[in-house]
Amino acid sequence: MLEQYDAALESWIEESVNNSDDDALFACGYLQGHVAVVLAELEVEAEQDLVALDKKLLNCLALADKELNAQDYALVEAAWQQLRQRIVAQAA
Repeated sequence: MLEQYDAALESWIEESVNNSDDDALFACGYLQGHVAVVLAELEVEAEQDLVALDKKLLNCLALADKELNAQDYALVEAAWQQLRQRIVAQAA
């Protein structure tokens, strides 16, 4: 399961780098770091499904909400939704 998440992340990053503006690239890079941490945490846990990924990422985004201004947070949150959709589509 984690391999699918990582593959979705890699393809999403590649697409973002090739087709995005500066704001989207910022959100992609910021989110990539959080996703890498979450995937590392999930490696040692029994629950590795999308629900567990969502829960951990939402916790990370709650921290990001304190670090980022409202506009940047909205970009990162939208980036997570795009990546999440890709993960769901690749799992189907």
